[in-house]
Amino acid sequence: MVERIALHTRLKEGRELDYERIHARVPDALDARLREAGVVGWSIWRSGRDLFHLVEVVDYAAMRHALADDPVNVAWQGRMAELLEVEDDYSGDDHGLPQVWSLP
Repeated sequence: MVERIALHTRLKEGRELDYERIHARVPDALDARLREAGVVGWSIWRSGRDLFHLVEVVDYAAMRHALADDPVNVAWQGRMAELLEVEDDYSGDDHGLPQVWSLP
C-alpha cells in the first residue's frame, strides 16, 4: 500500500524562478535515491512563494530516515536550503499535513 503525504514549503522572496529552473531537471542520482527509498511519485505545485507537494511513498517515515544521511539527498537539501524559508534536514518527526476532507 502506498501512502499519500501532502507537504507545504515556502520559498524565500524572489527565488520562485530559481526553484522552477532547478526542478526542470532533477538529478538522475536523486531520482534513483528517492525511488530506492520507496517514493512512487512526487508532484509539486506553486502558488506565489508557497509550494504544495504530494508524495506517494511506501513508507514516508522510512523514506525520510533512509535519506537523512544520504550524500545525494544531503547535497540536494543544501541546494534547496538556499531557496526555502525553512530548510529540511530530515531530522524531525515529520508526518506531512493532516488531511481534512476527501471526496470519496
